[in-house]
Amino acid sequence: MNKKLEQYIEEYSSPEDPVLEDLYRQTHIRFINPNMASGHLQGKLLEFISRMVSPQNILEIGTFTGYSAICLAKGLKPGGKLITIELNDELNSFSQSYFERAGAESKIIQMTGNALEIIPGLVYMFDLVFIDGDKREYCEYFRQIIGKVKPGGFILADNVLWGGQVLEKETTDPQAKGIINFNEMIRNETTLDEVIIPLRDGLMLIRKKEK
Repeated sequence: MNKKLEQYIEEYSSPEDPVLEDLYRQTHIRFINPNMASGHLQGKLLEFISRMVSPQNILEIGTFTGYSAICLAKGLKPGGKLITIELNDELNSFSQSYFERAGAESKIIQMTGNALEIIPGLVYMFDLVFIDGDKREYCEYFRQIIGKVKPGGFILADNVLWGGQVLEKETTDPQAKGIINFNEMIRNETTLDEVIIPLRDGLMLIRKKEK
């Protein structure tokens, strides 16, 4: 997107939460691949979606430094919970410190490990799921979570354009292949409605149809 246009969009959107602004800055100072943090515009969109859904339970696959978790938790019903799963245990203390600063620590349950090993043991039913983990595993994440999503519930999948590599059908990039396969699987699933929003690296909104 044109940088001036992006700046205009930010200026005419609600300002970034100061805690999130600091989280984003510290993520860029302290960690590799800081662009994995959602950032202002995507974070605000996640917050709005969560507030519209008003979920009792949210599942997030891929915490990173906690930006998206804080945004999503803003829309939880009173007493609601967000379960966030992160493979890298070295990030836990950082993200937890910002959950506390945001006043969201009582709403967020951090789990550390491989999401594909953790998800089968979750006893919750989810109103909203955010997939932002290993792109090679998106299809398997979906297979494991779809039975735990309430009818009428939503799944959000990040990075579904993967820098435009989704147009390169012969790509050898395993992450790009994972996204391509995921997008095709969702398109061919008749029990879902879906739309891709071309924000940042592409965000797919998926709705599980009610029977």
